[in-house]
Amino acid sequence: MALALFVFGGFLIIQENLYRMAAGWGSGMQLFAYLDGGLAAAEVEPLLGRVAAYPEVEKARFVSQKEAWESFRKSLGKQSGVIEGLSADALPASFEIALKPTARDPASVAGVARRLRAERGVVQVDYPEEWTEKLSLLLISIEAAKWIFGGVLLIAALFIVGNAAKLAIAARREEIEVMQLVGAPPGAIHLPFIVEGLVQGLAGAVLSLLLLWALLALASAELSYTLGLFSIQQIRFLRPEICAWLLILGCSIGAAGSFFALRRQL
Repeated sequence: MALALFVFGGFLIIQENLYRMAAGWGSGMQLFAYLDGGLAAAEVEPLLGRVAAYPEVEKARFVSQKEAWESFRKSLGKQSGVIEGLSADALPASFEIALKPTARDPASVAGVARRLRAERGVVQVDYPEEWTEKLSLLLISIEAAKWIFGGVLLIAALFIVGNAAKLAIAARREEIEVMQLVGAPPGAIHLPFIVEGLVQGLAGAVLSLLLLWALLALASAELSYTLGLFSIQQIRFLRPEICAWLLILGCSIGAAGSFFALRRQL
């Protein structure tokens, strides 16, 4: 039970954090228009004005080569020494363009990117929409894997609980027969086995959550680096309502396995 819920909960953690990553990208949708190094300073302001006037644009900001260099150096943190000796000219000047909430759908973003690429002085336009599409495909794959692998393990756990209940019934068969002979109602005979399965299911669910939490804490401590736009330290554990749902699922599987075993045996 603990192993099945551990695998199922692991898929849920990955899925939840990828959804959060996708939501973060969508809420802060930006385009980066990199400028030609030969663009005269007098041409930058008119170009910025034209871009800011796009109906889809909420805000456009000019980022100089020096500012881009300082931002890049700060993002490297302790590893900033690797760029010593390079000049700020290594990075191009650019426009950071934030879109209005109503213009953050894929079609609108792609349209703005096409118009930017047609502007004189813009040499390249980057935006995270392509990554968002790939992330959506990854989320679909994880969703399918969660139900396939997690579902198979949960069904296996149900059968294991049922077999364990059969062994418990066989070990107490004489006690059960005596209770039946003296007129004990079926509920009084069934209830202890069902409660036992429920408690074991709850214990398995708690153990799986503890293992997931320990694994996540260990990963955050050992892998304190940044993976592209996402840091390993930003990965969050399951929300309280999902943890409660897993606990209920464990109890349900334990109780159901015992109940079906009882119906077959008694």
